[in-house]
Amino acid sequence: MERYSSLRPAAIILALVLAALPLLGQSDEESSAAPQFDFGLGLDIGATSFQEEGEAVAYQKLILKPDLAFGKWGIGLWIPFHFRFLDDGFDFREEDWVLQEDEEFLEKYLPLFNYIRYGVKGNDLYAKFGSIEGATLGNGFIMGGYSNTLFLPDTRILGLSLDVDGELVNFPYVGIETFVGNVALFDVIGARFYARPLAGTGLPLLPKLQVGTTFAADRVPDAQYDFYTDPDMVRIFGVDLRQPILERELINLAAFGDFVVQGDSTGTMVGAGGRLVKHILYGAQLRFLGEDFVPVYFDGQYDLYREAKYAIYSGDAGVDAYNGWYASLGLAFFRDTVVFNTSLQGGFGEPENDIEYPHLNATLEVGEGILPGIYFDATYDKRVIKEWDDFSRADNSVIGMGLNYKTGNAVITLSYLLRYDPENPAAEDSWVTTANLSTSVAF
Repeated sequence: MERYSSLRPAAIILALVLAALPLLGQSDEESSAAPQFDFGLGLDIGATSFQEEGEAVAYQKLILKPDLAFGKWGIGLWIPFHFRFLDDGFDFREEDWVLQEDEEFLEKYLPLFNYIRYGVKGNDLYAKFGSIEGATLGNGFIMGGYSNTLFLPDTRILGLSLDVDGELVNFPYVGIETFVGNVALFDVIGARFYARPLAGTGLPLLPKLQVGTTFAADRVPDAQYDFYTDPDMVRIFGVDLRQPILERELINLAAFGDFVVQGDSTGTMVGAGGRLVKHILYGAQLRFLGEDFVPVYFDGQYDLYREAKYAIYSGDAGVDAYNGWYASLGLAFFRDTVVFNTSLQGGFGEPENDIEYPHLNATLEVGEGILPGIYFDATYDKRVIKEWDDFSRADNSVIGMGLNYKTGNAVITLSYLLRYDPENPAAEDSWVTTANLSTSVAF
């Protein structure tokens, strides 16, 4: 339990932050308006088994997932009940609620919170505690799209994200973004402080220039599984720029760049991206990467590839310096109700290491109102693409889908996730499959 020694101070910090949010975030205009209240109740029903005294014991499961929203506040709970029928009645699994000898109080009961949030990413004030997806700092060259939900439903990891922009108090010159992947362990952490040095000028576009500095780290790289070695702390520092160039109705364009120090290596990125004729999303980057450098070290699948990335970071993988590229293209229609986005990255020339081979990521989101009663999202992530046949293999793949059917106030959700298991690459079936059927009711 030594790794959880930071749990109590983390909980104290969390409590102070959440207590202060209403005071920081409430303007006169907001306080005069009546906040909207919404309530939803999700049910996850099925069967599962647990090891008890060396034997697998089957239980029925009922998981209550109430979801409440009040103004900018939102809270989601995850309340499990496991039970089985006996000749003389019911038997509830007490381990769900009763503290065991090898457990700490907060480690046991914090996972009952799926999330608590205030605002959304991009607001002057944004905070979220719990399951977090898509965590990004700055331009995303250090941390881009990190998720702490890859091991659900077996393992629930609770993170904390807090962003405060000076615009909140009419001081647009500074702001800060912070992130903790796991408040019980404080392994993946990051913070970015940024300034708008020309915010007080009347020059066109230049007041929006951002100059930032980022620190990110993994204090416990082998948190999810044992490594080939005893790893040291991963430390990454960076400075970045971001400058809007065009902000028109038909075209939106911004230029950006990063310089990053990653252990004993360095990497640089310059790029541009934006939106064209309202519907086309685009972006491109040139990357100049030193020896043993990993671009976007903390990405969406980081928890699956910690060991492989650490081998490069530490120099054990022996990756030479190389120049790389990144390109993204997407489409958005019906006021962003339907969004498709794909990105591809790799190295110039003949690849010499796995990290230089193309890496594809694609997402599709279809929101409510397009198909009668149906909305869904799907993701596909594939690394180390050497030939076309690689797309038919499980190696280095993550495929996910969430399909929702809504009738009245009830929503039935089928979620499906297939991911490659890097711990057992030689297994006959190296897919790890997670499927879940649940229902929810909104009031």
